Amino acid sequence: MEKPMIPGLDLPVRNIYCIGRNYAQHAREMGSPIPKIPLVFLKPSGTICFDGDTIHLPPQSNDVHFEAEIVVAISKSGKNISHGSAMEHIGGYGVGIDFTARDIQAIAKRQGHPWSIAKGFDGFAPISEMIPSNKIEDPNNLDLKLFQNGFVKQHGNSSEMIFPIPNLINFLSQIFTLHPGDLIFTGTPEGVGPVKSGDKLEVLLNNGLQSLTVDIK
Repeated sequence: MEKPMIPGLDLPVRNIYCIGRNYAQHAREMGSPIPKIPLVFLKPSGTICFDGDTIHLPPQSNDVHFEAEIVVAISKSGKNISHGSAMEHIGGYGVGIDFTARDIQAIAKRQGHPWSIAKGFDGFAPISEMIPSNKIEDPNNLDLKLFQNGFVKQHGNSSEMIFPIPNLINFLSQIFTLHPGDLIFTGTPEGVGPVKSGDKLEVLLNNGLQSLTVDIK
């Protein structure tokens, strides 16, 4: 099976690294401590879908939540990447949604089990087209909004990240060799919430510089 291609970049999706609790207010709304080092989990490639797609709610869950995120696409391999050179490894920026089956995740947390099932259903990581990194003036000032049926539910900015993008690349590359096609979901701001069949979600980067729209079924 061919891997999905990253829109806007001539690269197939490789690994999908996700960062949990990277905005303090989101950690607080989830009743979780603010992490001292990045909290990392992975999603399978089958979670990737694209602008205009329909997300099918899995029958195994009755409580699927949206989590809007800024997504970074890696275009240059590296290991033990320094903070100072981290941005040289980025091919583009976009937005995505880290869908989470919250009820399944809650059970996993109570039992001390991984979150893989809660985060890993097909279609649980839609992404927008990527804007080339040289088109972004300040990656530390990227605005992020999610609309649910036309109403703003999440609004954050990359300046509010506990671990900024260069720190994430530095940290991840100390553990994993980063490769072209790797995606980093950089964490979600506060305001996450449930979806139901018939909902329309729209995520904007910098008030429409890039956007992602998906329907829920």
